[in-house]
Amino acid sequence: MLAITGTNGKTTTTALLGEIMKTAYPHVHVVGNIGIPYTGVVTEDTDDTVTVAEISSFQLETIDAFCPCVSAILNITPDHLNRHHTMENYIAAKLSIAKNQGPEQTCVLNYEDEVLRERAKELSAHVVFFSSLTQLEEGVYLKGDKIVYAHDGQVEDVIATDELNILGRHNHENAMAATAMALNYGVSLDHIRQALRAFQAVEHRIEYVTEKRGVRFYNDSKGTNPDAAIKGIQAMDRPTYLIGGGYDKQSEYTEWINSFDGKVKKLVLIGQTREKIAETADACGFHDYVFADSLQEAVDICYENAQNGDAVLLSPACASWGMFPNYEVRGKMFKEMVHALKE
Repeated sequence: MLAITGTNGKTTTTALLGEIMKTAYPHVHVVGNIGIPYTGVVTEDTDDTVTVAEISSFQLETIDAFCPCVSAILNITPDHLNRHHTMENYIAAKLSIAKNQGPEQTCVLNYEDEVLRERAKELSAHVVFFSSLTQLEEGVYLKGDKIVYAHDGQVEDVIATDELNILGRHNHENAMAATAMALNYGVSLDHIRQALRAFQAVEHRIEYVTEKRGVRFYNDSKGTNPDAAIKGIQAMDRPTYLIGGGYDKQSEYTEWINSFDGKVKKLVLIGQTREKIAETADACGFHDYVFADSLQEAVDICYENAQNGDAVLLSPACASWGMFPNYEVRGKMFKEMVHALKE
């Protein structure tokens, strides 16, 4: 069992690690929050089965003997505080993925996450770091435009970032985490490189939809909290019409608004949080926003105003509940609406 948690990046990292494992092992299950319950496939397990699992904080609250061979915590930023109530409770839930691990197991952590860097000292597991900003003596890190692996006094190239099919620094971090987990499970660099080069973006995570009248549309419905939505904005390389808003998880939106960095031409707000986000935008000095009463109206507003060379990004920074059953339905409806737009 290899298990992945974190506020953001879990699904992409789980899917990518699953693909890496499939290049090296004949029987691999990819399960958990990614959408396939482990209970649905566990009866198919054999002694040779490798399982890669995406684990949420909700699931980690009640674990007892759960002990993966390799675990990873990708990052910890505020989320689900309507359930966990305090940030410390949320952090404790995430860290519990490693609570039953010992020195013979490995926990992969993000060196650039201050909480994880400090709390690593409390873990009994063998800790391996990855980093997008810091050169590590041991671990996986970004060196210029290459992901490299430092170990035993040497540094090996893993892959150049322009060979990846997934956009943005956050996805480079996801690739580094998956690489570190696979290496510590004994997978060769050749198998890892093969999977990294072939991997495509996960549906609903900065997913390219289509281009119409020179306007590119991206579906980032999985951006269900501000930190995830920041990653969506950072990945855009065009002036962007941004659709945001949804169910209120008691999140704060200041950092999200401040991350716009001149890229967002207009913010189109929907859902329960639209007034709250608008108040935050005003406080941050961003006033180019409008309200829409539905996702369809939001898409129409964007398409009517966007010009050749612009992008339209659905990256709500909020959960879908109240308007949609889940983020998948929200994303699929967005794509259907976009494909129905007339050229």
